[in-house]
Amino acid sequence: MEAVAEGLWGLADYHERKGEIGKAVKCLEALCQSQVSFFPIVEVKTRLRIATLLLKHSHNVNHAKAHLERSQLLLKSIPSCFDLKFRAYSLLSQCYHLVGAIPPQKQIIHKALDLTASAGNEITVKLWCCNFNSQLANALIIEGDYASSISALQCGFLCAAQICYPELQMFFATSILHVHLMQWDNETSVEGAVSRCDQVWESIDPEKRQHCLGLLFYNELLHIFYRLRICDYKNAAQHIERLDTAMKADMQQTQHIQELTKELDALNQSLSRSDLHYRDRSALSEKQALLQERLRSMTRFNSSTGNESLEPAYFGNMRRTCGDKLELAPPPIDGEWLPKSAVYALVDLMVVIFGRPKGLFKECGKRIQSGMHIIQEELAKLGITDGVREVNLQHSAIWMAGVYLMLLMQFLENKVAVDLTRSEFVEAQEALVQMKNWFLRFPTILQACESIIEMLRGQYAHSVGCYSEAGFHYIEAARLTENKSMQAMCQVYAAVSYFCIGDAESSSQALDLIGPVYRMMDSFVGVREKTGVLFAYGLLLMKQHDLQEARNRLAKGLQLTHNHLGNLQLVAQYLTILGSLALALHDTIQAREILRSSLTLAKKLYDTPTQIWVLSVLTTLYQELGEKGNEMENLEYQRKKMDDLQKRLADAHSSIHHIELIDKVKLEVQPLHEVDIKRAIAGPSMGVNLDIPESIGLSAPLPGSSTSRLVDFDIGRRGKRKV
Repeated sequence: MEAVAEGLWGLADYHERKGEIGKAVKCLEALCQSQVSFFPIVEVKTRLRIATLLLKHSHNVNHAKAHLERSQLLLKSIPSCFDLKFRAYSLLSQCYHLVGAIPPQKQIIHKALDLTASAGNEITVKLWCCNFNSQLANALIIEGDYASSISALQCGFLCAAQICYPELQMFFATSILHVHLMQWDNETSVEGAVSRCDQVWESIDPEKRQHCLGLLFYNELLHIFYRLRICDYKNAAQHIERLDTAMKADMQQTQHIQELTKELDALNQSLSRSDLHYRDRSALSEKQALLQERLRSMTRFNSSTGNESLEPAYFGNMRRTCGDKLELAPPPIDGEWLPKSAVYALVDLMVVIFGRPKGLFKECGKRIQSGMHIIQEELAKLGITDGVREVNLQHSAIWMAGVYLMLLMQFLENKVAVDLTRSEFVEAQEALVQMKNWFLRFPTILQACESIIEMLRGQYAHSVGCYSEAGFHYIEAARLTENKSMQAMCQVYAAVSYFCIGDAESSSQALDLIGPVYRMMDSFVGVREKTGVLFAYGLLLMKQHDLQEARNRLAKGLQLTHNHLGNLQLVAQYLTILGSLALALHDTIQAREILRSSLTLAKKLYDTPTQIWVLSVLTTLYQELGEKGNEMENLEYQRKKMDDLQKRLADAHSSIHHIELIDKVKLEVQPLHEVDIKRAIAGPSMGVNLDIPESIGLSAPLPGSSTSRLVDFDIGRRGKRKV
């Protein structure tokens, strides 16, 4: 009977190679349904093979789970066979993870860990121990148990150290850092996790590091998240540059491999001809051997199928080729964080986030386009095309869809920020409407984006002079999030919009919003919130006619912005207010110097409203100094800029999207099968919470007839820009 089993296994392999997965499964299930009894071990191997096929090539998780649970029962009667037992535990754990059954998943993993403790000290057993600790940490993350997750990862780290496997230690070190970034209990522990990653990475042989591309990307991205979170843009730059260089080199090598593969396929086609002359066949065979050798030397991963049974499953997606994977750890560990395409998009996003404050809009535009193109292609592969909604998604495709949809929203968010900075109001409308439509189609997956969309509606409304509407949307954004940083910044933006309205009631509302945030500003990580609060508080002091104290607070905010954020737009805005204050305090020499610097920055950013604002203050300066020529030249330039801005505003106000964006109405959605989707979003990787920090600046004002007079304090018409 073993010959029958071997034959059916071989036939199943043949059908799988041809892509006929249904036929392969039927061959294997024929063994399980046979009236003739096979040895239990034969049935176990068959059921494991069926489960692997189903998980790799279908959405039928429950069917796979049934085969694995039957395998579990059979394995109880079989002594030893540790490898089969470990594989069954691992696959069953992944099934429970997929269907959101976390308690039974943890129970299975603990049984598996108990088995590893009694199975000896062989390297394969230690690798399985690492696998189960990794899966346990992931399950604990979903339950929000960060401390226990870190403990599980520490066990994996020690296990990797016992077998002297630094690359595997690096996998656990980076995973621990990831959890610390998600939890962020205190900065010291996060910094310690960063340092350990650096130490372990340095301990890996430089030649081996070249083959750890997945770890390189994962480690560098986590370092960037950390640096941006603490507003250390200066040290983030080197990590972004390293990432970008590695991505471009990998893309180039991938393209080269594709070209060689194409050439080899053509050669094989020629060699298959029966009428080929002996001499030609010999030459082609020689060339074929050379091409095969070149391909082997360029391929980082072992292409043999010897370890295929230990490969992680890619739920609901056809198994990707080796070149499409960024593996973090060896089999049997499911060590891939995100697919290569998602990582590539994330690198583009990091370049945008870093370049946006510096005004590198051309490069940002290219990267936004590149990243969105990657994401749209991947969404199409997942079946997410026009008209597809959340309810249409297969459960096992939800998590991966969530990764790409969240990245897409990040790119659109940055596009809105760039367009508003450049006063491209109509383009900003279109990007914001796209965000709104994606959210309405996938409200549960994109639930975290609801407050972001409201905040961007506030930005847009403020930018086009609708300050009351802006205040409404900022307050709504703060209400929709539990993120203290987001709440604080939205309160600051709302306060600035209320200042711009100018009446007593609005100023009182602004004061009520700023006070609480000002008192807690030192509790935030980094200086992002502090720079925004100091800006708004400076406006408040100006409103109260405490000019000298306003100058002190604004100077402090400028210094923090310049040293830590490098946000040129916010620097320009700080400089403009400080120039206005210097003028009000009759320090005309400093006022001229400051305002010229501000105008230079505003021009670099194509920030028309800020340019107009600076020019209006410069006009007042020239009037006071009696510089008639400069005054007239300044006024003429200001008029041109004003005409341009008014045209852009008119186009924005006449757009069909204008009213729906500024209207004081929140988005109304009907979440669908919310619990299931939230569970699916959480697995099967620890990369769910990308934790991409925000970098925020304040927008330019809409000047009015009184903007040139400091006593009216209309110069403080600021809004929010998000990097």
